[in-house]
Amino acid sequence: MGPLKQLPFSGQSSVNNFDTFFIIKRISEKDDNFSSVSPFLVKNAITGSIGTVTSINLMRSSDLLVEVASRKQAHQILNLFNFFNFFNSLSTIPISVQPHVTLNTSKGVITCGRLLNLTNEEIAHELGGQGVKDVRRINIRRDGELMPTKHFILTFSTLRLPGYIKAGYVRCSVRPYIPNPLRCFKCQRFGHYKTNCRGTLTCARCAVAGHESTKCTAVERCVNCQGKHTSFSRPCPKWKVEKEIVATKFKNNISFPEAR
Repeated sequence: MGPLKQLPFSGQSSVNNFDTFFIIKRISEKDDNFSSVSPFLVKNAITGSIGTVTSINLMRSSDLLVEVASRKQAHQILNLFNFFNFFNSLSTIPISVQPHVTLNTSKGVITCGRLLNLTNEEIAHELGGQGVKDVRRINIRRDGELMPTKHFILTFSTLRLPGYIKAGYVRCSVRPYIPNPLRCFKCQRFGHYKTNCRGTLTCARCAVAGHESTKCTAVERCVNCQGKHTSFSRPCPKWKVEKEIVATKFKNNISFPEAR
């Protein structure tokens, strides 16, 4: 009788997942993209190389977002990228292929006091067999110091969250992770990052353009609702609306435009 097969810490079988969304970029000294390439040629090139995929879309950046239909296609698209022969029919177009940063994962929150004394790395290692690829503990600030809690944000290598995970013999329910609304630190508006902002530098404290809030002592005023509070105030009615939109998006796995 051979040695017993070692089971994951959870006692459950290992989860085998693969990335389904990939971004294809053109490599060009002139910053060329796919907006000028025939959609017929693109589809024929992809289908001829890896077969029929689930979807092909042109992103705002004019790169291609490809959703593959199987593990085999996920392997093929990366291998073809490595050999730069993905577009055989468009041999003059060198490309790069990489998995999409966020579309191939999902995030959930668990609460488990039994894990309080374990590190994030230990927990991630033990839960790897259940599709967990990253663990981040939620900390709170108390009396000026960060205090660890029994709440953890888990990143799964799947698009759908499991209903629960098992930390050894402890069953932990998984609930959707709802991040706070995204607020630009430049213009103070919601929905985009500072690096992508086309607006004007605006103070988060007084809502006046032209300076930051670091040394501002003016009367508080919100950019988003014109209320008598800072633009980062959570009691702000506009912040609450944005929070509901974010919650709708993540709970129903839909886009922000659909959630709005």
